[in-house]
Amino acid sequence: MTSKVRAPIAAAIAAFLSLMVIVARGFAADAPAPLDPFDQVREMGRGVNVLGYDPIWTDPASARFRPAHFRSIARGGFKTVRINLQAFSHMDKEGRLDPIWLATLDRLVKVALNDDLNVVLDEHDSGICAEDAAKCETELTQFWNQIAPHFRAAPDRVMFELLNEPNGRLDDAAWNRLLAVELAQVRKTNQTRNVVIGPASWNSPLHLSELQLPKDDRHIIVTVHYYTPMEFTHQGAAWVPQYAKLSGVAWGSPFDLDRLNKNFDGVAAWAKDNGRPIFLGEFGAYDKADMDSRVRYDFAVARAAEARGWAWAYWQFDSDFLLWDMNRDTWVEPIHQALVPNR
Repeated sequence: MTSKVRAPIAAAIAAFLSLMVIVARGFAADAPAPLDPFDQVREMGRGVNVLGYDPIWTDPASARFRPAHFRSIARGGFKTVRINLQAFSHMDKEGRLDPIWLATLDRLVKVALNDDLNVVLDEHDSGICAEDAAKCETELTQFWNQIAPHFRAAPDRVMFELLNEPNGRLDDAAWNRLLAVELAQVRKTNQTRNVVIGPASWNSPLHLSELQLPKDDRHIIVTVHYYTPMEFTHQGAAWVPQYAKLSGVAWGSPFDLDRLNKNFDGVAAWAKDNGRPIFLGEFGAYDKADMDSRVRYDFAVARAAEARGWAWAYWQFDSDFLLWDMNRDTWVEPIHQALVPNR
């Protein structure tokens, strides 16, 4: 075996052992004390989405993301990670989560907490849910019936996000009904843990007025996603046919900035009227856009959110829209600087 072959194997083993040391510490025996959701949002601050498409879930030896990346995220000026979970594919026919998958999640959560990061556990199977609302309800309920009690004693820095970007078959009415079902499941074991919930139509700010939340449950953080204008943020994105062949669309004109602020003012007005804190769970521009425009966009959106007292999480650490260059194992510095200036 050559040194080139031994090196990645040794690194994988070292990473695994590092995770095992932390997982052995366990969580506290009792459920955490209640944390006001507005205080939670202030503590969340700046964040980033992680691990959605990493091989770690099926083949840890091939993982791109490593435990040390949590420390880099924290040292890079971020306080929160939103862990994107496609858990439906890791459940058996009876709906039971794969123990190996769950152990991986346990280790990742504990490493993130050890590095003083807040953690949002985001069930990210919006595509399946958009196509089949009945299957979604079955599998989503099976998921939260296992995850909620499993993390019952986790610190209050761990939050649950019921479902990423409900859309398609989960229209406003269907989503309002389903979120009530899933929130009730969570509340059986986590009465005061803060739960992240967004509106239908891909967590669109324009659908906040249709979102129905239980008025007596004040441990809810409302999330929205922002990719306006899509012709800029998704130009060249093969998975969005109408924008797949677009290129050369810039961003940063006075009109662009005015539209951003008007859109965010609308969200802020809704939040004030309803007494709910806001978490901007996703935003960013696909890396087919020119870098200068991406920098202007990311800086403007992040500052606009902060000016209104919101927490935010950039989409995303790796894969596309990327903030971290895995080949060089370092930040994409212009994007990092735009998100966390003068750190």
